[in-house]
Amino acid sequence: MLVASVFGLGRIHVSLLPKTTQFFSSKPHPVSQLRASVTNKRTRKSLQLQQHEIPDFALARARSNELVHSGEAPVNWEKVLQGIRQMRSSADEHEPLAREETSHNTVPPKERRFAVLASSLLSSQTKEHVTHGATQRLQENGLLTAEAMNKADEETIKKLIYPVGFYTRKASYLKKVADICLMKYDGDIPSSIQELLLLPGVGPKIAHLVMICGWNNVQGICVDTHVHRICNRLGWVSRSGSKQKTSTPEETRQRLQLWLPREEWVPINPLLVGFGRSICTPLRPHCGECSVSSFCPSAYKEVSSFSSKSKKLTLNKKP
Repeated sequence: MLVASVFGLGRIHVSLLPKTTQFFSSKPHPVSQLRASVTNKRTRKSLQLQQHEIPDFALARARSNELVHSGEAPVNWEKVLQGIRQMRSSADEHEPLAREETSHNTVPPKERRFAVLASSLLSSQTKEHVTHGATQRLQENGLLTAEAMNKADEETIKKLIYPVGFYTRKASYLKKVADICLMKYDGDIPSSIQELLLLPGVGPKIAHLVMICGWNNVQGICVDTHVHRICNRLGWVSRSGSKQKTSTPEETRQRLQLWLPREEWVPINPLLVGFGRSICTPLRPHCGECSVSSFCPSAYKEVSSFSSKSKKLTLNKKP
């Protein structure tokens, strides 16, 4: 049985300012000496205060934000990934990244790839176990090939894939995709990101997912809502030319690929998806349970913000 379920290397550059050329005298002016002395004292005092008042991790956060804004890898990103891996290992959960599981290696490659495409399309905005069930029902009814899907009645497809998100629309997508695959690719699926994106219902995340699982070709990172949210919370990505958060998963993918090493492009998705479901949740993230919160510029902020809103709503209620 075949089941397909959902799921830039940066360097730090340090530049040194050139020495100032003295045109008039080799000796500094007395007034300049006085100003320099006062400035140095103030700078030293300011640094002492900063070191006393600001923890090391806060300084690391600030440095990390500067690097991401300049397109470099954020400080401590490797420590953060390692910490998340340790948390996920202790949680002992299965990785939710789209993957292929076959009990028999007898499925023809062309059919296997179409099944990956169909399942990936169903997985959008749908929980993993729901996608799994719908894919299994399609397979049991012999509809996981382009030819069979093209011949099937759309109402039958709807009933089999229910209750996946937007099942009516996805049934129509599956019929259209099957027809295109038969007409243009002899029942196979497109082998490039550009061609996959031309298929109905296929966006960047699904296209990269299918390239990885269907063709074993890593062209980019699969960025869903979990990866998008967590990368922004960690300060790993920002909009081009600004310090603002990225507004879409596709924008996050583009910014993340500027610095994340290519060998991390596939494992980053299951890692952050699992982390996003258990600890770094969309609402009220469990920062107190997170071992990498000291590196996160968003730690505890969303919890306090949510609590403040709740208190205001309570106070505004009439007795």
